[in-house]
Amino acid sequence: MNYKLPFLPERSGKPRTEGLTMMMDKGLSFRQTEDFISAAGDFTDFVKFGFGTSIITNNLKEKIKIYKDANIRPYFGGTLFEAFVIRDMFDDYRKYIDEFGLDLTEVSDGSMLIPHDKKLKYISTLAKQCTVLSEVGSKVKGVVIPPESWVEMMNAELEAGSYKVIAEARESGTIGIYNSDGSVNESLINTISEKVGNKNIIWEAPNGKQQVWFNKIFGSNVNLGNIAPDIVVPLECLRLGLRGDTFFDSLPDNLQHLKQED
Repeated sequence: MNYKLPFLPERSGKPRTEGLTMMMDKGLSFRQTEDFISAAGDFTDFVKFGFGTSIITNNLKEKIKIYKDANIRPYFGGTLFEAFVIRDMFDDYRKYIDEFGLDLTEVSDGSMLIPHDKKLKYISTLAKQCTVLSEVGSKVKGVVIPPESWVEMMNAELEAGSYKVIAEARESGTIGIYNSDGSVNESLINTISEKVGNKNIIWEAPNGKQQVWFNKIFGSNVNLGNIAPDIVVPLECLRLGLRGDTFFDSLPDNLQHLKQED
């Protein structure tokens, strides 16, 4: 920090286990990656190569090295995992991870149907090879999963070896834990948080209003994912109360009377 203001929320340094920020790289160039690291590397924990972009990304090994050198853990998006699995190429996927020296991967079933017991086996197998993030929720619009099923699947995946479970929202933020208009499904999220544990969950929150809601409800050390590269710094300011939406959240009671009314 350039100046140490009092009354800012405590944010641990990397490697963090809570308050994680996962950025979604949907095709940054090599130089854009360098620029991103310069601006936001300190505030980024994970980088997901979105959907199947790693298959066609130029200079992929060099990009991975840049992220790793900045103490950021990159990984391939879950859609790529599914693209291998649907072709009966799971072992090839494991080799692909090793080829690029990744210690993090994602297991999902948002695009294709995978029986949950089989998904758990994929998780447990990969957990012997690297750290696993597993995603729960469908990418198909209109598919409704009951809250108790979210909870049951997430807890089972954590038990199978997932480090964190990701709550699906896609990059649009209009499905899964959100309503079709992008508003937060508060009842669902509160049930998941209570019965799975906030520290175990990465909430996909690509939209600004969603990020504000999570920070105000769960605090500055909530785990958030699918963050656009140019939003990582604004998100960190949001976490620290350096934006209007969370300005008063960490200030002491004797300053609260200065808050402007809506």
